[in-house]
Amino acid sequence: MSNNFWDFTGLRFPAGFQGNGFGGSPSDDDGDGGHDGDGTGSGRGRKRIGDGDAASRGGTARRVSGVIVAVILAVALLFVLLSRFVTEVMWYSQVGYASVIWTQLGIKVGLWVAYAVLAFGITYFAAWRAIGVRPDGPDGVHYRTGDDGVLEMRAGVTTKTARRTALVVALVIAVFVGSRFFVDWSQIVLLFHAQSFGAADPQFGIDNGFYVFVLPGLRLIVQALVALVFLGLVVSIGMHVVVGGIRFTMPTRGRGIFDVTRRASRQIGVWVILGGVMLAVSRTLDAFSHLHDAGSRFDGASYTTVHATIPMDFAMAGVMLVGGIIIGVWVMTSDAFRSDAVHTSAREALRAWRTPVIVIAASLVIALIGSGIYPAVLSRFRVSPNAQELEAEYIQRNIDATRSAFGIDTVTLSDYDASTQGAAGALSADAETTAQIRLLDPQIVSPTFKQLQQSKQYYSFADTLAVDKYSIDGHSQDTVIAARELNLAGNDNRNWVNDHTVYTHGYGIVAAYGNKITADGQPRFFEQNIPTTGELTDTQAYEPRIYFSPNAPDYSIVGSDTSASWEFDYPSGSSGVTTTFQGDGGPKVSNPLTKLLYSIRFGTDQIFFSDRVNSASQILYYRNPSERVKKVAPYLTLDGRVYPAVVDGRVKWIVDAYTTSSDYPYSQSVDLASVTTDSVTTESSSVTSLQSETVNYMRNSVKAVVDAYDGSVDLYAWNPDDPVLKAWEGVFPNQYKPIRAISGDLMSHLRYPEGLFKVQRSLLATYHVTNASEFFSGEDFWQTPTDPTESDAEKQQGVLQPPYYLTLQTAGMDQPTFSLTSTYIPAGTSTREILTGFLSVDSDAGSETGVVGPNYGTIRLLELPKNSNVPGPGQAQNNFNADADVSKELNLLQQGDTSIDRGNLLTLPIGGGLVYVQPVYVKSNGTTSYPLLKKVLVAFGDQVGFADTLDEALDQVFGGDSGASAGDADQADGVDSTGSSGSSGSSGGDTGSTGQTGQSGASDTPQSSGASGASSDSGTLRKALDDANQAMQDSEQAMKNGDWAAYGEAQQRLKDALATATEQGNALEGSSSDAASSGAASSPSSSSSAS
Repeated sequence: MSNNFWDFTGLRFPAGFQGNGFGGSPSDDDGDGGHDGDGTGSGRGRKRIGDGDAASRGGTARRVSGVIVAVILAVALLFVLLSRFVTEVMWYSQVGYASVIWTQLGIKVGLWVAYAVLAFGITYFAAWRAIGVRPDGPDGVHYRTGDDGVLEMRAGVTTKTARRTALVVALVIAVFVGSRFFVDWSQIVLLFHAQSFGAADPQFGIDNGFYVFVLPGLRLIVQALVALVFLGLVVSIGMHVVVGGIRFTMPTRGRGIFDVTRRASRQIGVWVILGGVMLAVSRTLDAFSHLHDAGSRFDGASYTTVHATIPMDFAMAGVMLVGGIIIGVWVMTSDAFRSDAVHTSAREALRAWRTPVIVIAASLVIALIGSGIYPAVLSRFRVSPNAQELEAEYIQRNIDATRSAFGIDTVTLSDYDASTQGAAGALSADAETTAQIRLLDPQIVSPTFKQLQQSKQYYSFADTLAVDKYSIDGHSQDTVIAARELNLAGNDNRNWVNDHTVYTHGYGIVAAYGNKITADGQPRFFEQNIPTTGELTDTQAYEPRIYFSPNAPDYSIVGSDTSASWEFDYPSGSSGVTTTFQGDGGPKVSNPLTKLLYSIRFGTDQIFFSDRVNSASQILYYRNPSERVKKVAPYLTLDGRVYPAVVDGRVKWIVDAYTTSSDYPYSQSVDLASVTTDSVTTESSSVTSLQSETVNYMRNSVKAVVDAYDGSVDLYAWNPDDPVLKAWEGVFPNQYKPIRAISGDLMSHLRYPEGLFKVQRSLLATYHVTNASEFFSGEDFWQTPTDPTESDAEKQQGVLQPPYYLTLQTAGMDQPTFSLTSTYIPAGTSTREILTGFLSVDSDAGSETGVVGPNYGTIRLLELPKNSNVPGPGQAQNNFNADADVSKELNLLQQGDTSIDRGNLLTLPIGGGLVYVQPVYVKSNGTTSYPLLKKVLVAFGDQVGFADTLDEALDQVFGGDSGASAGDADQADGVDSTGSSGSSGSSGGDTGSTGQTGQSGASDTPQSSGASGASSDSGTLRKALDDANQAMQDSEQAMKNGDWAAYGEAQQRLKDALATATEQGNALEGSSSDAASSGAASSPSSSSSAS
């Protein structure tokens, strides 16, 4: 074997360089490069010139046609995809918040591009540098001398191919990385709009704004950079393998399996160092994030975290930095990756790899001991035996931070030594509160509102009504209020024209006194009927039409370019009144392009072809008030209850909105959905809990108002000093109006939101304890009671009692104030339910333009003595149920086809103690029945009152004379305080047909014959029930006396009375059914043809 380097006799070619002739193919046996023997190269099967011209022309035409079809399909697909975006832009522009969609789009696209460019730059740079130092030739051929001295030539990837491959790989990685990281756009933008909280964390002394705004964004960016650096490392190694910088060899005679060029080693080493630096930065940021870690007892950094975990994070950051540098330098300088580095033994091989092995092993040992063993040992043997003393400082940090983050650090705490013995005249000092005690339960009376005021089946009310306050005759009046919304499901004549151009809106507000009822137990309305009449609208210009509401249809097309009108306005006579929308409520659909766009968006060709869609048409969509607010302010958390109010002559929907964070240091985290779920949100479709979100900071920073007629959205900066709101204002400038822009009428209907109050009451159950030692023991922790009016199964599930809006006066208040209230009982599973606290917050914002009431938002907590025996809500309900007289009368009320509903159990701190009030509703079991308020339960201590009116029940409890009059004090049997018999809610509505309510639209003071009949039947039913009650008492007394003749006579009277009650209950149900059927008068829907 020759040792001459230039001995070409032994030259070996790779398979790709071999062949049977230059330019020939493997099958070209004669080696002539594919030419035929005659030298012409024409070969067999040669066609004559011109034979394929026709076929060629046909093929070209087919290809052109295919291209045209493909272009048309691509344009159509693009148009479909863009239709959604274009219509979104049109909607945002119409509602006046176009900057929101463009800002979001700009941020998302900008971040996507930034991440993608960064990913592309890093990965392509890594590949490009690897290609630039390739040991092979640019054509991919590599020459080397083999072990036997023979020159070897190997084929590889050409430089051109390698660069193309690198470009494709970098683009794929860029698209993936951009798509992954732009999703968390909010954390990045808040990083650049960080605000100061004016308070520093107790561990590092850094402003809390760093943790809320800066740290989350920094961690996200560093995580992305860590991933990109390691991608760069992987791409660099991969490309070096492709272009020959790294080769795999057969490990013979102690040689290594790698052959890495020096240049390749240097590049890889640089990437390793960069990786170590980024990991060190990431671990450093981890140390700061421990200040809002979730803990088993409290959130935030504990003793173990401060003395072990955080120091080890900094230590591990140093280890990663130093280790990365050492390993990187070793990779750049070591010969361990050279194939000619001969290791004659395992020891020599290990010695070559000693540096990285030692660094990695030392890092793992340090991590294991510092991050695992040491904190566990410290916790077990140092902290656990001395937890109360060692954790006290950190518990106190958690208490202070939590109370500050959720706005419960200014709670006014008062001791309340409640009495349990009711004395005559005890309520004289609480006369104003007593007069305002609410009897109507908004969770129960919705069917009553529907039956008396719905008018037609294509209208509806929310299944849970709202509680508000209005000034009536110069006095603030608690009110149960509802909007008469459109309900297409109730329309029997459904088609596209009716659904989207005829039935477009609801009509009017219905409101009833919260503390008064009629003689037969119906709500006493002061705003009612169609057309609307009443206290709220008779004195001002009023727009009753409701185009935007929680249950509005998905879209309606309104507007007319002629004098003709086809929108059904309200029922009147045998047909109805029509109207044409005159506002600016939606984008224009006045030309073929916009018609086509919305036809695609809503999946119907009717929009494009219908004559109802004309040059003046607008399309109304996103009609739910909450949805509209969420669209224009996507960063806000919205309250689960939206309520209507009549403001300056227009119906407005008021939406409370919150700013939140999960990164406030040391504050306790709560799940919003969990702590805001109660019996109302469990059963109601119109009131929901807050969205599932874990937060440890919350403010009601925004009041949003949506106009029910034109859908306009106004956002008011209710808490302008909130740092989170200020940060978002930096992202979306000019979105908010100041408080000074709020009119006095609107201000009077803004109230303290239920969602925030539920979160605060959940936390105050624990965080009313402000001393760390007492907090550690947990002896004085409370809980919100379960709703005692619910079924046993729901009680077992722990369904909480909801808070209630009531007008009352507690310690520290000058006068009764509209408040949101709740109660506490001891924490734990004890069956003895004793009241421990009463929580209320001032919910009256006042009525002065641009000025919030001075006491609004003041939280007051009445704390009862630890030896108190005041019954909690559950025990009060048990006392009601266990009372013999109450049970007997309730059983009578449930005889035959009637049943009872127990209303909300209200708690009021009056009379020197706590008074419980619960209305009792009776209804027949028919499908068209509705509840009527027939009895009122009252408890004070263990004393129970049960009467036809609240006023009478209070007198029973307080020695025969409570000293104050309730709102129903003037109610007489069969005659209400207005002097009219029957229901005040039975007027209004259709002309020419009684409708569901027997209404007469031609009169403002009507009492329809149908309503009078119902009132008469109801009075007879009441008398029958009273006779049955008396008969039962007489029979029991006769049985005790052994007078069996009297007993038999009493039983006969009882039987007759129950028969009469059953007959009258059926009569009431029948009259309601007849009224409903008579209300099915024809309307524009019946004459509208389907398109």
